[in-house]
Amino acid sequence: MWGVMAQAATSGKKAAVIGSGFGGLGAAIRLQSAGIKTVLYEARDLPGGRAYVYEDEGFTFDAGPTVITAPHTLTDLFELTDRRLEDYIRLMEVQPMYRLIWSDGDRFDYVRDEEKMVAQIAERSPADAKGYQRFFEYAKKVFAKGYTELADRPFLKFSDMVAVSPALMKLRADRSVYTTVAKYVKDDHLRQALSFHSLLVGGNPFQTSSIYTLIHFLEREWGVYFPEGGTHALVRTLVKLFEELGGELRLSTPVESIEVEGAGPDAQHVVKDGTGGQERFDMVVSNADVHHTYKHLYASSKAAQKRAKKLEKMDWSMSLFVLYFGTDIAYEDVAHHTILFGPRYKGLLDEIFKGNELPEDFSLYLHVPTVTDPSLAPEGCSAAYVLAPVPHLGRADVDWDTLAEEYGDRIIEALEVEMPDLRNHIATRRHITPKTFERELAAYKGSAFSVAPKLTQSAYFRPSNQDPAIPNLYLVGAGTHPGAGLPGVLNSAKATVDLILSTLE
Repeated sequence: MWGVMAQAATSGKKAAVIGSGFGGLGAAIRLQSAGIKTVLYEARDLPGGRAYVYEDEGFTFDAGPTVITAPHTLTDLFELTDRRLEDYIRLMEVQPMYRLIWSDGDRFDYVRDEEKMVAQIAERSPADAKGYQRFFEYAKKVFAKGYTELADRPFLKFSDMVAVSPALMKLRADRSVYTTVAKYVKDDHLRQALSFHSLLVGGNPFQTSSIYTLIHFLEREWGVYFPEGGTHALVRTLVKLFEELGGELRLSTPVESIEVEGAGPDAQHVVKDGTGGQERFDMVVSNADVHHTYKHLYASSKAAQKRAKKLEKMDWSMSLFVLYFGTDIAYEDVAHHTILFGPRYKGLLDEIFKGNELPEDFSLYLHVPTVTDPSLAPEGCSAAYVLAPVPHLGRADVDWDTLAEEYGDRIIEALEVEMPDLRNHIATRRHITPKTFERELAAYKGSAFSVAPKLTQSAYFRPSNQDPAIPNLYLVGAGTHPGAGLPGVLNSAKATVDLILSTLE
């Protein structure tokens, strides 16, 4: 906890946080908890960034994310001021964590319980049961290094990377997630079951560093949860905490430009917003798209424009087609989370991450929150969303305005393997495409997860939590260290604010 001297150091300081996604909310709460007067800017009419919410005919559709892991990253925000998360909202554990279904009819329930997990594996591939246990021990070691030690610390200098490189190389961080999994298990479906997690943070399992196998241990260790009332209820809870602490949220207030006045630690940032407002701050923490931050918000800065050009040369994560739908019957036999693998795995991923056209086939991620929380739909109905990974706009220039409805129809048809006669029970539907990510979230190339999580774009090699050339500019969110996903962006907020506070001591 901060002492009197530390609190005095922050007194009178003002911070602007740009974007109210989970990374921005986490940073704003931490800054306000430390005594720094914080204004949180949000361009849209509701907080949450990617965690937006749509309401239609009694159905509630969370835009995402849907997987709450590492709940301590949330509880920590409340404990900063001796509060408790459970006094504000209830997190409900999801079981199974995921149901996996393949195009040949094969099924697998991905569960937290080790005994049940091993038993399922042994039933289909006895030799792989011991291999899985060895994989789990490997994931545990990676977690101890890659998450416990590195997830919430900034990498500001190359020497920071050099210091941890021996440990990472010992764990073969140079290998991909899939290559690592394949070392331990031989069954093709099990290899897919244990490698798909990197897709949840925008990474190709065949390119993403084996460090991301830690997700498997993290989920087994702490579980997978869903907030009562939906993901946006969690957003509203964090907003409530922020405002209780004295923070100010400005909705429908897009930041148009930021000018830097002065130099060194005393530099000021003049924030101009779309309502005609203008305000001076001691620091800016941007949770906006990292390319948008440099290219557009700091358009007058030569250093920012140089940074934007470097970002344009990096690999960016795939995008998503997301279909939200409500049904006039309740689908009660489905899992909360279901992965429906298409007939291809590596071939499909190659086309999504490396190709220049929209693949003909798809794999799907189905989220049916009403299995856990029926209040998100009218009585006797189900609310759901399904997403398909697709190439970003810089890779495949798809005319989504023309294609989206037909693409959605094909997805609904594919879902009928798990939701019988679905096409005749759709009560309402809507979709978002890569164009939506680009237009409404200012996401570069319509990327859904920002800079791709490859080894050569990790830690020091990602955009820095603290800009090296623009004083008092900081970054949080998916585009900076440690990356996308709820624990990732909340840890980026911790790393960044810890850094800010250390400069004020």
